[in-house]
Formats: sequence, C-alpha cells, structure tokens
Amino acid sequence: MKFTLSWLKDHLDTDASVDEIAEALTDLGLEVEEVVNPAAKLATFTLAKVLHAEKHPDADKLRVCKVLTNEGEKVIVCGAPNAREGITVVLAKPGDYVPGIDVTLGVGKIRGIESHGMMCSERELELSDEHNGIIELPSGEVGDTFIDWLAENRPEAVDPVIEIAITPNRPDALGVRGVARDLAARGIGQLKPLEVEAVPGGFESPISVQIDPALKEKGCPHFTGRLIRGVKNGPSPAWLQARLMAIGLRPISALVDITNYFTYDLNRPLHVFDAAKVAGNLRIIPAKGGEELLALDGKTYTLSTGQMVICDDKEPESLAGIMGGELSGATEDTVDVFLESAYWDPITIAATGRALKINSDARYRFERGVDPAFTLPGLELATQMVLDLCGGEASNVVSDGAPLDTTRAYKLDPARVISLVGMDIPEATQRETLTALGFTLEGDMATPPSWRPDVLGEADLVEEVARIASLTKLEGKPMARETTGVPDAILTPLQVRERTVRRTIAALGYNECVTYSFIDAKSATLFGGGAEATRLENPISSEMTHLRPDLLPGLLQAAARNQARGFADLALFEVGPAFTGGEPGDQVLQAAGLLVGASAPRDPWGSRRAVDVYDAKADVEAVLSAIGAPARAQINRKVAGWFHPGRSGNIALGPNLMASFGEVHPKVLREMGVKGPAVAFTLHIAAVPFPKVKTPTRAALKLSDLHAVERDFAFVVDAGVEAITAVNAAYGADKTLIEAVSVFDQFTGAKAEEQMGPGKKSIALSVRLQPRDKTLTDAEIEAVAQKVVDKVTKATGGTQRK
Repeated sequence: MKFTLSWLKDHLDTDASVDEIAEALTDLGLEVEEVVNPAAKLATFTLAKVLHAEKHPDADKLRVCKVLTNEGEKVIVCGAPNAREGITVVLAKPGDYVPGIDVTLGVGKIRGIESHGMMCSERELELSDEHNGIIELPSGEVGDTFIDWLAENRPEAVDPVIEIAITPNRPDALGVRGVARDLAARGIGQLKPLEVEAVPGGFESPISVQIDPALKEKGCPHFTGRLIRGVKNGPSPAWLQARLMAIGLRPISALVDITNYFTYDLNRPLHVFDAAKVAGNLRIIPAKGGEELLALDGKTYTLSTGQMVICDDKEPESLAGIMGGELSGATEDTVDVFLESAYWDPITIAATGRALKINSDARYRFERGVDPAFTLPGLELATQMVLDLCGGEASNVVSDGAPLDTTRAYKLDPARVISLVGMDIPEATQRETLTALGFTLEGDMATPPSWRPDVLGEADLVEEVARIASLTKLEGKPMARETTGVPDAILTPLQVRERTVRRTIAALGYNECVTYSFIDAKSATLFGGGAEATRLENPISSEMTHLRPDLLPGLLQAAARNQARGFADLALFEVGPAFTGGEPGDQVLQAAGLLVGASAPRDPWGSRRAVDVYDAKADVEAVLSAIGAPARAQINRKVAGWFHPGRSGNIALGPNLMASFGEVHPKVLREMGVKGPAVAFTLHIAAVPFPKVKTPTRAALKLSDLHAVERDFAFVVDAGVEAITAVNAAYGADKTLIEAVSVFDQFTGAKAEEQMGPGKKSIALSVRLQPRDKTLTDAEIEAVAQKVVDKVTKATGGTQRK
C-alpha cells in the first residue's frame, strides 16, 4: 500500500514529519517498508538561463549553448530541439548524478567541443515520461535550487511516498483514510470529517440492475449504480495524475483515474461501463460455464460454472469484483457512463481470482473485505467527482439488495488489558481509543465499525487498545509464582511416556525424523493402509494422498533419499501418529526405529557387521524397559506382512501387541528403493500397560541376600519347535522362584539327527531360581526342576535329553 504525504494530509490534519509518521505507523502494526523522498535525488540540480544558442559546426542536431549558472557562464552542448536563447532550464553540473539515465556527469567533449554540464528533461529527472525536449521553467532565478522551485510550483513532484505492509486482517488500512484514522487515534493529528452528500438525480437511469436470487445470500448482497450522461472523458487533472504516478499507477483517462483514486483513497473499488456499449440492463449472475470474456488486461478468460459475472442482455461485461471487460470499457469517445459500486463476498472473489489467476487491485481488496456500509456513499462521492472533473448529468440511483448487517457487540472489560497484554491503561483512555477508531460504546459494550471485519471478540478490543497505546512500551515482568506446595503435573501419563520413548531412542544413537502424516497410495498399501477412509479429498501432491498406516514408510523414504546422496549407514526414528481409519478414534501413537547398513564404521579390528534382527530386538526391549513394560512379555511370530516372516517377531502380553521388530521384507525394500540390509521396530506406546499405582518415582529395587541357584536342562524336540515355546513353558513352572530362563545352546543339523533321530534337535535352557525367604533345600530344588521338565516336555512334545 503506497500513498504520498500530501494525500495522507487530505484526511489527517497534522504537522508531523515523515519520519515521525513512519515510526508511528510501524508501531501501530502498519509496518513501513520504504519511504521515498523525491527531493533527495533532486537536491543538487539548480536553475540556469540560456544566454545564446547556435548550431554545432559538426552536427546538424546539436546546439552549442552559452548558459548562465551560479558559477558563471558555461558551454553546454545539447541535442534538445527546444534548446534556445532566453529560456530558464534545470542544470546538472559535472559530478551530479542524473537518476533517469543512471549516470554521474563529467566534463565531456562532444564533436570536438567541451560540454560542462547537462540541461535536463523531465524523464531524466524521473518527473514523467516526457523526453521530447528539456524542461522550460516559466519563472525562477539563476542559482535557485530546483527542489525549491518544485515545492512552490509543483509540490506533488517532491511529495514523499510512504509504502506500508498490510496484514490480511486489516483491510481498512488498504485506503489512505484508514491509515489516517489509526494515526489520529495515536495522536498524530486530527482526522478530518468525510462529508457525503447525496447527488440529486435528474432523470431515471435507462439501465437497471438485478442480482440473481442465488447470489444474494452469498456472492453479491448489494449492488448500486447510476448513469451519468454527457461526460467528457479527457485526461485527468495534474494533481490526480501525480498521485497515481507516485504510487506506481499509469494515468489513463479521467473516468478510469477516478475509480483508481477511490480504490486507494477510501478502499472503495468502483467500475465504469460505457453505457452506449451495454445492451439492455445489467444482471449479476453465476456463469453457466464456457462463456468467454475479453478483460481490460487484454486477455480472454473462459468462465467456469458458478463464477460470478456482470452481464447485460447479450453477454458478460465484467468479472464481478475482479476486472472489467474491454468491450464495455470507457474510452476517450465515451459520452454516457454507468458508474457501479457493489459489495462482493470475499470468499467468492478469492476463489474466482485464484481459478482464473487474475491479480487486480479490486480483487486484492474485495477478497480481504471492504466496508459493506460504504457501498452507496462511495457511489455518491465518486459521482460528484465525475461531475466535477468530466461534467455531465447524473441519473437517479438504481440498486438491488441491501447492505450487510455487520452489527455485533462485545463486552469491554478494562481489566483484561492487564491480564492479556500486561499494560495498565486507564479505562477512560481505552474508551477514547476505541471511539477514535470508530467503535460505538454503550455502557460496557463496544460495537465495531462496519469497516473492521477482523474484530471478532473481547480479546480483539484489548488488541486495539494496546496497539494504539504502543506495544513498545510494554515492560517485561516476572510471572507470579506459588510459594507453597508442589505444583500439579501438567503432562498426562501418555505425554510423559512419549517423551521418555523419544529420549531413550535418541540415547541409543538414532537420529530423529519428522515426516509428513501423508504418504502415497502405493506405500500406504504396502503397510496395510490405502483404504478409501484414509484418502485425502484435497491432497497437496500425488505423493501425499493417504494418511499413513504406520511410521515405517516415512522412515524408509527418508533412508532412500539419504542413500541416494551417499549415506549408507543410517539409524532413524520417529514418534508420531499413525492412522487405521479416518475417524478421531482411529489415530494411534507409535514410535518406530530403522537401522540400515552396518552397525559400525570401517576399522582395522573387524568390528563392522551388517545390522540384524537382534539389533532391533535389543533396542525395542530397551525402550520397553524404560517405559516400564513387564519383563515377562511373550514373543510370537504373527508379524505384519512388511516384516521378514522368519526373522521378526512381536512382543505381546497375550492378545495385547506392544511392539514388533525384525528385518524389513526384501519385497518392501525393493518397492521403497532402499538397499538393505534393514531392520526396524514399531512400538505401540499406549498399548504398554500403565502402572496401577501412579507415583512420580520408580518402585523400590528389591534385592535378595540369598544365593541364587542355576540349573541346566536339555530337551530333544522336533526341528520345527521354536525355542521361545520351551522358554515360556519353563517360566510357567514356578512364577515365584524362577527369575530368568535363557537358551544357551542349540544342537541342530546332520550330526544332531544322527544322534537324536531324523527331524530332531536339542535345546539347552538355563533356569535361575532366586529364593526370597529362605535358602532352598535339595528337595525343593528337585521339585522345581521336575516341574520344569514336565512343563517343557508337555509344551514342546519332546523329551529330556540325558
């Protein structure tokens, strides 16, 4: 948003300097991005007078001029056709920087004659695009500075230009008056009144307007307009052209310049139709789809179904609220013009503008929200300016719909400024601030003005008060602390467990990843997902179409990207949600780890080896232990399809699956583009039972001072019997005395079958008995040993090996 200082002073009565205004604007939240002062680049130029001019002896188009300057007479060679005796000119001396041509002058020799300076054109001084001749001044004394002459005769040419950044929640600041209102509330001057007088109509408009009923609810609730006949659409006055050029707009004609002026001055976009080119009446309707419109930017747009357009009785004439059509645009030959002022729904305008990829000043403002109550007043003010600058006679106003009712009120609680912002502002000052910003106060209720759609609650009232008071005055103060007792826990048990899991896996040497919760359909299907319930309706890319059913796909994709960049040995983990469906209850909290490549870097001692299933098993057991999982969990092979069926397992308590570990299936590695070996684990954090007694500390360590007893057993079983079956059976022999069971030997292969029979193998177990109350007798030990033999032989179908 750009504006000049004099433009701001049209609405704000102030003596503040540009620097003071810029500082105040930034403090108010309207951050100043740049202040351009034209006087700074013109400071070195002075006035001079041509005493004599004659044709250059060696060039037909050059003239040798004797110029009187404040340093005496100088010879200057000039190619301008209007360089002649007696005129007052603008002089650039050697050493001066000329901004329009980006050159620092020096003494030059042109066709054998030295030239001591330059007489400038308006384009060379960036005053306009005029460059057909040098500047001729009607008055001025030799040696006067050019900026002093401009300040007296063309003040708009040296008017500072201020550019501010507008946040999306402040559409009111997209007009110069809105900026002036904020400054007046801060105390930088007084806001001048804006008087709106209805322009009396002299006849009925031959063009009526009608809004399609389907669009009155959401689209265009209010449309107004009137015909102005007998206008003369010539160039706009110099002051208006200067203001538009200062903010980067090109003057076109008086009618078009007026609409651009109101867009920036009062945040009221308008549009003018050449009435002679409008067939019948104007209707605001949704497009049927397929219609084409040649817009004012010279491009033809094909409309989609539902996009809002302004049509006459024959064809579309304008993209509502975005851009007018070229066929009905005002030209120099326009005599009768229909002036339109309407309110357009922000969401509808934004959707159409994005679909058609059109950026315009009107769209920029309407999609953020203009003042709905200013639709008709804006039409009246613009009508008066058209009559003043272009002449003509106005018709009665034609309209359809009504202004939106934006009335809403919120309680003003003066104490909330302290609780929310920490600033102690008197209640009277708070009320004065809100009143200055246009709020209406009745008792303790504050009604926001129609131009502030962003004020939607009591906290917004506090924000306005604090913003005007200046947040830079906010002083940091320590928060009040309780002096007695221990504060209650803030984190839930699951949050504490999640933090413990993350810290434990990181301590094991893994690097944490944070991947998207969305993956492609192919990867989701590989890991048991990809159902319609988890498909996104509006994915941001083709690789993010489904909610992830597991964390491993994201880790494998990260591993593939790292391998492609030369990193072969990886240890990655992630803690986050996985999804079994699309409902809130279908989200589960997981932790997953992935090891790829080797367990150690290369070294001379041969410690490097490929990662295997036992690496993943050891790590997941360490994590389970850290969060208090029972030590005697069962391990089974009912693993998911993305694990290797013979080199993986589940850790469970009966049907309650706590974790899975093992080698990633080779087929999955190929599909994901990962070069193995790769092992992984998945931990279901909430599936691990929480302790029945909630304490902030661990349970006391219980140690026995009685000597433990270890007994070894060997069993002959079928080759297909799993060792875990024997281990679990041995544990069940005496859950009180048996502290640990481990496999210390397996005898398999051809030699084992020679000794024990075809299809047989031997499993050797070490069982540790830990007495609690007294030393065990031989009889008690033998009784437990016999129970171990009975349990294992029954569970495995084998026999004890002698």
